[in-house]
Amino acid sequence: MKVLKKSVEVKTREDFCAFIDGLRADFQERSHDWENVTMPDYLEAMSAWVTDMDGYYKNANEEMPADVSWKVFAQILSAASKYE
Repeated sequence: MKVLKKSVEVKTREDFCAFIDGLRADFQERSHDWENVTMPDYLEAMSAWVTDMDGYYKNANEEMPADVSWKVFAQILSAASKYE
């Protein structure tokens, strides 16, 4: 997925919003290329990836980010379930 490669370019709130919009557009145009096309599957995969993300960074020869705000991610995911 081309849009996922753009995740490394996210530096600002605006970049993050553009990334999310690109992710949504990619799903709408190419959901047949996605492994997790239902909300339960997508959320399960997200949890699994976060659990194993140390391995991702190790394999990419990158340091695991130390300044991740897990609370903000949780608030974003929670708010999106009700925000219009």
